Amino acid sequence: MHADISFLGLFLQASLLVKLVMLILMGLSVLSWAVILQRRNLLQAARARSVKFEDKFWSGVDLNRLYQELSARGDANTGLEAMFVTGFKEYSRLSRLSARVPGAVMDGTYRAMRVTLSRELEKLENHLPLLATIGSTSPYIGLFGTVWGIMNAFIALGAVQNPTLGIVAPAIAEALIATAMGLAAAIPAVIFYNRFSTDVEKLEGAYVNFMEEFSSILHRQAYAEKETA
Repeated sequence: MHADISFLGLFLQASLLVKLVMLILMGLSVLSWAVILQRRNLLQAARARSVKFEDKFWSGVDLNRLYQELSARGDANTGLEAMFVTGFKEYSRLSRLSARVPGAVMDGTYRAMRVTLSRELEKLENHLPLLATIGSTSPYIGLFGTVWGIMNAFIALGAVQNPTLGIVAPAIAEALIATAMGLAAAIPAVIFYNRFSTDVEKLEGAYVNFMEEFSSILHRQAYAEKETA
């Protein structure tokens, strides 16, 4: 008996359930790569903007002028830019209040930046749980298709009076390809999930460090303004 052992041939010869499993895995693989490419571009852009802003911030630029420049861009600010704008805006607003207390000013400023930090991290972590889900479930989906296909192959083999390996081999092959597809979908998802998670942690560390350093600058300025008031 001649059997087409190409991928397309195995797919066409598979049972309906195994075909459905293969289609699901192909869809998960495409979705996984779409998320991978989108997250890679976003994280690369976030790292580049973070480095660029820190270089400008520590270059000695006037903070009021930097605030005005970034405020004019509206919602285009992300990452450190958004945290700076939020913190400086809240600090300026609280500093204009009468009988201001430096400690209260700094508490309000720090809380405002913490909220912005949480929002920025949420943007960076978006879709990462989807990669984790694909990476953890795809092998089991493929294994389900394999078990089902092999079960049908042995049932068909039992109905033949003179069973041979050549009769059952194509059916087993078309079942095993489901496991291969499951691994093909899972492996990139797991690799890039771990890589992106590490990238997000590094950016979070950079954001937190900037928030602490910027808070220290505003803290000194708040007490200096109190002394001169």
